[in-house]
Amino acid sequence: MKRFKVVTLGCRTNQYESQAYTDQLRQMGYEPVQEGEEADLCVVNTCTVTESADSSSRHQIRSLLRSHPNAKVAVTGCMAESAPEALLAIDPRIQLIPNAEKEELLAQVFPEEEFFPEFNIQVFDAHTRAFVKVQDGCNSYCTYCVIPYVRGRSRSRKIAEVIEEVKGLVSRGYQEVVLTGINIGDFEDEGKKLADLVRAVDAIEGLKRLRISSIDPDEIDADLTDAVLQGRHTCPSMHVVLQSGSNVILKRMNRKYTRQIFLETVERLVRLRPDFTFTTDVIVGFPGESEADFTDTMQLVEHVQFAKIHMFPYSPRKRTRAALYPNRVAPEVVSRRKQELLRLAEKTGFKLRDRFIGRQMSVLLESEEGKPGYLSGHTDNFLRVWVPAQSHKPNEMIDVELIGNEPDGLIGKIL
Repeated sequence: MKRFKVVTLGCRTNQYESQAYTDQLRQMGYEPVQEGEEADLCVVNTCTVTESADSSSRHQIRSLLRSHPNAKVAVTGCMAESAPEALLAIDPRIQLIPNAEKEELLAQVFPEEEFFPEFNIQVFDAHTRAFVKVQDGCNSYCTYCVIPYVRGRSRSRKIAEVIEEVKGLVSRGYQEVVLTGINIGDFEDEGKKLADLVRAVDAIEGLKRLRISSIDPDEIDADLTDAVLQGRHTCPSMHVVLQSGSNVILKRMNRKYTRQIFLETVERLVRLRPDFTFTTDVIVGFPGESEADFTDTMQLVEHVQFAKIHMFPYSPRKRTRAALYPNRVAPEVVSRRKQELLRLAEKTGFKLRDRFIGRQMSVLLESEEGKPGYLSGHTDNFLRVWVPAQSHKPNEMIDVELIGNEPDGLIGKIL
């Protein structure tokens, strides 16, 4: 039996693509490598969004080369685009596959083969929610971001193709699907936009929950708002990207919205659906970020009360305009601001969850890790809930009464 190992770094789009490799390889007769076994093929799907991501990608490649000395090692993803020479210099065994040829990776690794399974997913290993890639690439060219250079221009899948993939996932027991992409707000299929895709997926029989992944606030127009709020299975929660609460910094980042547009967007959704919650991304220490700029971000975080914040210290990326900007923020200042923001995020997240104590809500169970004797899952508005494991298992949808609030989530009493 031939064995393989796929290692994924970075975004949900990478996770989707790695799952597609896994499903293709299984159909070709390969099996995932088990502990202590040596693989015949290793695939590393790299990330380059920060210096930390580059470092992790290099570490994973070196580790696989050591652990699987006889394996073919195929490296793809965004670092394969941004630093191909550096990766090839690690070891001559490495075969580099550019992002533009990502879907043909196995054809390049196995040139002697004539037919390959379709590049899509049938399951989503180790997850109860399935990420479905509907779009790739980006046209925005934010000054800090290398992704348009390594992923290319925005392009979208056909709605009919997405529908078939989601139907397959639902038939295999997946209750929740997350539509994902590099810049999902750009989705377009022959004049149809993201709102049309959401309505089409929402109509699939058997689907219980539908989420939209990372999106910019200016892309949540009236039609998308209607599709989400009026949907049968659409969740009252979105990952709306902030990056900074300062208009000065947003402009220097070349973001297409202002602080006011962000606030108007989230406030409109909460006004129409009071249970609506938000997660977000924030960059700390962007060149030229003053104490006043950082205060603007802190005040906005305090006001919105995000369910979760992904915080990144600014990392200069080659080829981006921001890498040439003066007025770099001192590392000790970045570190202090990072800690202040993380503490505030914990405080405001706790405050948000407190509002739901006493409520009865449905929870999709997901994980047995983190709290002995408990399972964790999320409500439809993405509040983390812990319940006694009892005889329950991941991928069950249960009704709970929210009876307590702890730093790592709500405590639910199973009804």
